[in-house]
Amino acid sequence: MKRYIVLTAVFLSLASFVFALEREREIPSSIRTAFGKAGIPLLKKRMAPKDFTLRLLDGSSVNLSSLKGKVVFLNFWTTWCPPCREEMPSIQALSERFKNKDIVFLAVNIRENSSVVSDFIKKNSLTFKIPLDQRGDTAIAYGARTIPMTFIIDREGKIILREIGGMDWNTPQIAAAIEELLKHE
Repeated sequence: MKRYIVLTAVFLSLASFVFALEREREIPSSIRTAFGKAGIPLLKKRMAPKDFTLRLLDGSSVNLSSLKGKVVFLNFWTTWCPPCREEMPSIQALSERFKNKDIVFLAVNIRENSSVVSDFIKKNSLTFKIPLDQRGDTAIAYGARTIPMTFIIDREGKIILREIGGMDWNTPQIAAAIEELLKHE
C-alpha cells in the first residue's frame, strides 16, 4: 500500500510538471486579447515553423532559425497578385513603425524573376527584406497555396498567427497587438 501511495505521488508530481510545461507553451492571454481586438484570431496552439534559408536580391541570405529571439512577420506574395500588391504599402508602413524594435519583416516572393521583384520593390519604395523563393519550396512547406498568406512568429520561434488573404496591416489595433507581443520574452 505504501508503495502504491509513493508511486501515485510521483505520477501526480510528474503530471503537474508536464502540465506546467504545456501551459508555458500557450499563447499568453494578453497577446490573444490584443490580436482579438485587432480582429485577427491567433492559432489555438503555437506551431513550429519550417526553417529556411533564402537569397535576397543583394545576394545575401536570410535564415529563419537565426531570427529566434525576435518577432518575425512572414508574408508570402507575388507581384501579379492584386491583394498582395494592395497590402504591401501597409506592410511597409508597419515595418517603418517598428524599425527600431525586435521584429523582422520578411515578404517571401514566390517563383518570380528577380528583376521583376526588384522593379516592384523600387516602384513601391519597399525597405523590408524580400527573400526569393524561386522554386516555391518554402511556400509549399508553409501551405501558401492561397496568397497573400502571413504568419507571425513569436520570440520563441513559434508560429502564433496565420492569416490568409490581403489586409491593411497598418492599423492602431494591429500595432497595439504587435507591441503587446514584443513585451513578451
